Amino acid sequence: MKKADEGAYITDKIVNIIGSWRFIILQTLIIILWGIVNVIAWIEHWDPYPFILLNLFLSLQAAYAGPVIMMSQNRQAALDRLEAHNDFLVNLRAEQEINEMARVVNDQQKKIDEMYEMLLALKNKS
Repeated sequence: MKKADEGAYITDKIVNIIGSWRFIILQTLIIILWGIVNVIAWIEHWDPYPFILLNLFLSLQAAYAGPVIMMSQNRQAALDRLEAHNDFLVNLRAEQEINEMARVVNDQQKKIDEMYEMLLALKNKS
């Protein structure tokens, strides 16, 4: 696997995790727990209200998540463009085959019409 492919694979995995309900629920529970522990002081107040350390962590997460999500979207857009191009080529080939089949059917219809006229001419002679 090339480095670019490996990076894209890792990016997609990260985006799949970040964009899941499991992650959102877990993050919400951690934030709630963080707030409760720091307000009630079960443990020493390591991040008293207004939770500046928590804000720092969330800001760092957002700072890294944004570009990672954009990289994954760019990769997906490139894959979509490639798939659309392949669909276009398949459709173009199908159109060519249909046109060829229509030409063959038209040629056969002309031959049938000629044969029918010959039969009518033979019938009229008899």
